[in-house]
Amino acid sequence: MTLFLHELRLLLRQRLTLFALALLALLTIAALAAGLAEVARQRAAIAAIPAAQAEDIGAIAAWVDQKKDAGSAAYYSFHPTWDAPSPLAFAALGMRDVAPYILRVRALGLEAQIYDGDTFNPELALPGRFDFAFVLVFLAPLFVIALFHDLVSGEREAGRQRTLEALPGGGAALWRRRTLLRLVLLWAVLALPFAIAAAIEGVAPFTVLLVLAVIAAYLLFWIALAALVGRLRWSSVANAATLAAAWLVLVLIVPTLANVLINQAVPVNQGAEIALAQREAVNRAWDIPREATMRRFYAAHPEWADSAPLGSEFHYKWYFAFHENGDASVADRVRAYRAGLEQRDAAGRALGWVLPSVGVQALLTRLADTDLAGQLAYQDRIRASHARLRNFYYGYLFRDRPFEKADFDRAPRFDPRIGGPAS
Repeated sequence: MTLFLHELRLLLRQRLTLFALALLALLTIAALAAGLAEVARQRAAIAAIPAAQAEDIGAIAAWVDQKKDAGSAAYYSFHPTWDAPSPLAFAALGMRDVAPYILRVRALGLEAQIYDGDTFNPELALPGRFDFAFVLVFLAPLFVIALFHDLVSGEREAGRQRTLEALPGGGAALWRRRTLLRLVLLWAVLALPFAIAAAIEGVAPFTVLLVLAVIAAYLLFWIALAALVGRLRWSSVANAATLAAAWLVLVLIVPTLANVLINQAVPVNQGAEIALAQREAVNRAWDIPREATMRRFYAAHPEWADSAPLGSEFHYKWYFAFHENGDASVADRVRAYRAGLEQRDAAGRALGWVLPSVGVQALLTRLADTDLAGQLAYQDRIRASHARLRNFYYGYLFRDRPFEKADFDRAPRFDPRIGGPAS
C-alpha cells in the first residue's frame, strides 16, 4: 500500500495527468447532466399528455355529440402513444435522439402515421448526441493514450528506466502498479459520476454493476493496446502517434466504412416511401367501386360482413375500410423494411464482437432500451393500441350505433405495457 501511495503522489505531481483526469471528469459530468436533462424533458412532455388530450377530446366530444356520428368521432380524435425512457436512457440516448417517442394516432391508416417523416436509417457506431456513451466510446480512449503512451518510454528517455527496474519492488511489479493506478483513476472519474446519476434515476443495481464492468473492460482494451505499442521500444512521440492513429481507425474509420458496407449489403428503403405508398393506395380507393373495397375488407374481417349494405351516400365505414386496405397493401413492404433494419442491426452487433467501440455502444443502448429493438418494440405497442382503437370504432360504424359524448371515455387508451406483433 505504501508503494501505491508513493506512486500516487508522483503521478499527481504531473500536470498533464491532473489536467487529463480533471478534463475527463468534467466531460463525464457534463455528458451525464445533458443526458439527465434530456430524459427529464422527455418525461415532462409525456406527463403533459393527459391534460392536453382531455382538452382536445373535450372539444371534439362537444361537437360530435350534436349528430352522434361515430365516423366523425373516429376521424377527428387523436390518441396519444408514448415510449417512456428507461432508467438508464440518460447514459445512452441512442435512437431516442432521432426517432419519435410520442406519436398521436387516429383510427385511420396506421403505416403512413408511423413512417411519415421517417427519413433516416439507424447508423452504426457513428457519433451522436453528447451523452455518457459518447464520452466513454469516443473520448475516453484519448485519455488512456495521454496517460499511457509514455509509461515506459518516458522513463527510458529520461534515463531512469534501468535504475527503476533495479530498485526493490521495481521491474515488472513497478509497471503493473503504475498501470493499475492509472486504470483505477480513469475508471473512477468515469464510474463514480455515472454511479451517482444511476442512483438518482433508480437504475437496477445489476445494470449499474454491468456498466461499471463494461467501463473497466473498455479501458483495459486501450491500456493493453498502449502496452503492446510500448513493447516496440519506440519513442514517446511515436507511441502517441501510433495510438492516435489506432484510435482514429478503430473508433471512427472502420465503423464508418463498416456502416457503408452494411448499408450496401442490406439495402433498405426509407420508411417515408412506405407512408407514400400507403397514401397512394388510399387515394386510389376513391376511384375503385365501393363494393370491391368492402369485399376486400370483409375478406380480412368476416366478423363485420353482416353489416348493412352501403347506400348511395357517403359512409365512414367504407372510408375506414379502404384505409385499412391501404395498410394491408403495404404490409409486405413493412415486413421487408423491418427485416432489413434488423439485418443491419444484427450485422452491427456482430461487428461489435470485433470492434470494442461498436460493441460497447451497442451494449449500452441495449441496456438502456434505446436501440433499434427498443424502437421496434414501441412500434409494436402502437400497432397493438391502434388495433384496439379500430375494433372499438368499428363496433359503432358497422352496426350504425350512435356515438355519444360518454362513449369518448370508453375508447381504449394506450397501455405502454401491451405490445403486439408487427404488421
